[in-house]
Amino acid sequence: MAARVVPLRRWARLSLAASVPLGLAFLVLAALGLVPPVAAALAWAGLSLLAAVAIGLILADVGALVRHVEAGAPAEGARRRGAPQGLLSRELAPSIERLVREGAEERARLARERAELERAFDALPEPLLLLGADRKIVRANRAAEALLDGEVTGRHISASLRNPQLIEAVEQTIEGGGGREVEFTLPAPVERTFAARVEPLPKPREGGGAVLLALVDFTAVRRTDQMRADFVANASHEIRTPLATLMGFIETLQGSARDDAEARARFLAIMDQHGKRMARLVEDLLSLSRIEMNEHTPPTETVPLPSLLGQVRNTLAWQAENRGVAIVVEAEDELPPVIGDSDELTQVFLNLVDNAIKYGDDRGAVRVEARRAADVPAGAGRIEGGDGAVSVAVTDRGSGIPREHLPRLTERFYRVDKARSRELGGTGLGLAIVKHIVNRHRGALAIDSTPGEGSTFTVYLQPAEAAEQAAANGGERASDDGVPDRVEQREEGAVTKP
Repeated sequence: MAARVVPLRRWARLSLAASVPLGLAFLVLAALGLVPPVAAALAWAGLSLLAAVAIGLILADVGALVRHVEAGAPAEGARRRGAPQGLLSRELAPSIERLVREGAEERARLARERAELERAFDALPEPLLLLGADRKIVRANRAAEALLDGEVTGRHISASLRNPQLIEAVEQTIEGGGGREVEFTLPAPVERTFAARVEPLPKPREGGGAVLLALVDFTAVRRTDQMRADFVANASHEIRTPLATLMGFIETLQGSARDDAEARARFLAIMDQHGKRMARLVEDLLSLSRIEMNEHTPPTETVPLPSLLGQVRNTLAWQAENRGVAIVVEAEDELPPVIGDSDELTQVFLNLVDNAIKYGDDRGAVRVEARRAADVPAGAGRIEGGDGAVSVAVTDRGSGIPREHLPRLTERFYRVDKARSRELGGTGLGLAIVKHIVNRHRGALAIDSTPGEGSTFTVYLQPAEAAEQAAANGGERASDDGVPDRVEQREEGAVTKP
């Protein structure tokens, strides 16, 4: 019923609009005496009736045409079935159908282009963000969502990237200050350096993007520069001593000890020791460099710890036997697997157990205990989920480490006892490698030591089940204090957490 009332109202309004000017015209003619009043009234009534009929026919014709077009315009040259038969419809239908068809094709083309641009936007390897005039994120590509841990659309930029220089550059650009470039650092979960380009967009629409924020990761470049500086400052010094020793022995063997078999055998043994030390140093430097390059990318594999720790024990069994040390591995029943890289975690525990064998008491024992950790240290705040972490503690009964050395143990080339470390073949890079691998795994390293009693190195890792639960809950970002080295004092010693 309503569908019929609306056209009648429209017809009535149009008919009235046509009859009023006619009535005014005949009223003027009658007032001037040019047309008799009765004739003027009859003429006005007749013309108004004709106008109403014509308007009704036109409205009916146009309505049929609209319904025909809404039903779908036929393809070019196709036979039109049920086409409107009115004169106006027959004349306008082809043109309107063509316009509708062209409009549909244009919309389809724009939709395809938009989809292609969306795919290209998401496929770009560098993070890109579209910001509205209200400083909220309108659109983020996959790289940006991966960087910011999940869906960020609708979030204020200051809640995602907490850097004053970057926020100031965005503010200035939105306020009409033109494009800006700024370099900033994200401290957590692993420190990364970015160069940001903030560019205004022309004529932003309501609710659309006003600023494009493009991020370029310069972490690898900065770390390469830092490693080069570290190598010049530290590695060259570490290599200089064994290299000078080798050159001195070679010169001696070429000279006065040429025919001295006893001296030659002794010198060759020392040269072999120093050569192996340099080889280990170069191998550790390359390993550390490779780990630092990938530190910002967390692993995704699932690793069962009991079997991995068993392999570590078997690998170092010969070394332990030579020192009369027993390696005892204890794993909690039904210990969940962890998220990690099997090779890197093997390297972590090889380094820790190797250090425990070297610096622990001869004829003693090295204990490796894997269990669930109800209390996760503050430095492991990146571990997701509510089930805590999996901890692996490596304990020796050696002389221990003085408290003042604990905060610096994971620094490159730092040694508590340099002479003993060199004597045992240490390069000063083992704990630095451990720290960076643990950082990549978004875990924590805790060190407890009491002089005269021994040391315990505990690694906290992400349980696979907790990571899956956190991902299912939307991948909420875990808190992190962003402090690389943090020391807490305890009654029995100190704890350092990278």
